[in-house]
Amino acid sequence: MASPGYFPPTALAYSNSSAVKEKLGRRHPEPWFIPISVPIPGVRTRRLRFWLPNLQRLHSASILRFGRRAGSLILLVGFFLFVFVGFAFAKRFGTRAKKWPRPFIGDPSTLIFEREDLQRIWHWEIASGHYPSRRSIPEAVGFRIPPRNPAVPATRGPTRGPLGFANATRGIGPERTYLDIKSKPRDTAYPPRPVPGSVADLDVVMDHCDFSEKKYVRDCLEVLRVGAGLDNGNRLRRGTLDEWKYIYVEEADTGNAIMNADFTAHEKHKADSNNVQAHLGGGKLEKPPISLPPPLQHRPYASLSTPCDPDNPKVFHMFWTGPFTDKPYTALLSFLYTQNTGLHLQEPPDDKICRPQIWMWINPGPAAAVPNPSALRDMYSELKKNPWASPFLHPRFRDVIHFKLWNTTEQLDGVPELKHEWQNRDLFNSGGHIIAVPPDKRPKEEDADGTRRGADSDNLLNRAGSKSSATYDRMSVILSDMARFVLCHRFGGTYLDADTIFLRDWEELWGWKGAFAYRWSRMKRYNTAVLHMNKNSALGTFIFRTALENDLDFHPMTISRYTKDAHLEGLLLRLPDALFDSAWLNTENYQRDRPPQPYFTDFADFFETPVVNSAAPQTMGFDGFFKGAYSYHFHNFWWKPFDPARNWPDLGDRFAASERLARNAMASVLTSNSSDGSSVFPDIADRRDLDWATVLKRTFEAYMRGERPNMYGEWLQW
Repeated sequence: MASPGYFPPTALAYSNSSAVKEKLGRRHPEPWFIPISVPIPGVRTRRLRFWLPNLQRLHSASILRFGRRAGSLILLVGFFLFVFVGFAFAKRFGTRAKKWPRPFIGDPSTLIFEREDLQRIWHWEIASGHYPSRRSIPEAVGFRIPPRNPAVPATRGPTRGPLGFANATRGIGPERTYLDIKSKPRDTAYPPRPVPGSVADLDVVMDHCDFSEKKYVRDCLEVLRVGAGLDNGNRLRRGTLDEWKYIYVEEADTGNAIMNADFTAHEKHKADSNNVQAHLGGGKLEKPPISLPPPLQHRPYASLSTPCDPDNPKVFHMFWTGPFTDKPYTALLSFLYTQNTGLHLQEPPDDKICRPQIWMWINPGPAAAVPNPSALRDMYSELKKNPWASPFLHPRFRDVIHFKLWNTTEQLDGVPELKHEWQNRDLFNSGGHIIAVPPDKRPKEEDADGTRRGADSDNLLNRAGSKSSATYDRMSVILSDMARFVLCHRFGGTYLDADTIFLRDWEELWGWKGAFAYRWSRMKRYNTAVLHMNKNSALGTFIFRTALENDLDFHPMTISRYTKDAHLEGLLLRLPDALFDSAWLNTENYQRDRPPQPYFTDFADFFETPVVNSAAPQTMGFDGFFKGAYSYHFHNFWWKPFDPARNWPDLGDRFAASERLARNAMASVLTSNSSDGSSVFPDIADRRDLDWATVLKRTFEAYMRGERPNMYGEWLQW
């Protein structure tokens, strides 16, 4: 009989023998947890019982399941994982100033500042009146004492969060009177101008418009137009509308000088007990600490000696590259049609009104071009010859429309946070994607004309403006991402992309002295197509020094990372896109169950309105175009004309020379494209149904010709 042979223990453990199964079944396995009792001080009859893992059972089970080597290794890895989790909890909850370690995946932190620097940034902005909000501030900033806020009336209630840090400001500012704005009887055809010095309470706007809170753009626009009296007296009975009042005026106040003393005391108080864990995690620490001037004094409009606040200049900025076209032309017309420029008055404007201005910054050549000494003279020469630009050089507009030459070197040298270091960085960085421009291939300013004399104008480095979707001027877009922050930080005011149309007076937005941009559609990110920042602010210093350490990346998505990593999102308010970009959610297939008017499913619908909706533009006109929104952003489409049939400035006899230039240029193009060389001049026949873009352009032009009033019933008389 053959010998049964030798079976190792592991083989016996997995044997199919019924005897082995029976023996194993009768054994009592060791428990997974072992009870341990600990005496309770002062209580003899009871003990505190804990359950701890049975390491022997874990070791046996791991060896039985995976083998001796693999099982021991898995057990060791599990032990270190347990220690790491315990360490993470200790870091998070060991002290109130701690936070979770950054994960091993995802974007690295962009943070370069210490906690005390972030506190000083918050304190500077609040003390300067740049946080007129009742919304909470992050506890992670670590304020032990709630900052006093001169832009908010006296507030009551808790000002500390669950971790014990201040999560709100303490209001000490003037009282607010919320306005019920209506058209006066017998004058209801047009809405009234906003009250000078009035302020839009953007906390109320967020309550009614925040996409994160499932608010609809359609409902938001109704609140915006009713609260501002834009319904022209056609208000329907809707019950109590007090919660829709979002425009207020502040009482006069002169008692906020104490805020400077508060800031000085804060500067000297370096032991805010948060220095122990100063760095918020993950990034490269900024050295030396941030240096800030004394904060500004918040002054309500009623306390100003002049209608214009020197600390809050009422200036719009736009940036344009390449030849002037119908896009900035229409943007400037919409500015004149909506803003309170006083051009309709025969006498100088009322001294109680601060006239807004728009500064059109022109970069005449490619984005990477080196400027030449005659650039400014050449710019004005080109503007005078350009039919779309020359009308705005008329003396009537000299106080409200200013053309300015963009010089990258001069502008960056004018930013103290950049001037000593920017030349060692790549200027064309967008979301981490850098376009390197070798010095020997950098175009010169005189080569801007050279591109028309034979250079490859379709080359990425030589493009000056987007002539089609295939030749998109990406480098100028990247330059404009940076330019908007430079302009707002150096001069103050509000930047708007040139593909923007004004839809109403911005008086109340000027009154809100906090910084803001708007939401990137459904995502919690910024879109800086509209950007308001205060001149030489602490927030601006933070952004520039952070961008400098992150390769001068000013893409909106990257700006979102800067503010999020530093817990400064509250200082750059992310407004709902309903205010400036009302079609965006619909174009991305959101809120189509209750869309606003007009209903765009694609941004191209603005230029080529679908036939099913093509009756709306002519029937409702300007009054039916996203009424309530402050502006409309049509997202590029630089190559699509606003008015294909009348693709020239149609401003009447006073500007006939400009019209003649454009019509002749159009005729020469059509003649060269015709098969027999004959001219197809004069006019191209209109489409039966006009598109929204065409209707808006012709509305603005009719106002300029003196044939109709603007949206507030004011006539332009020549």
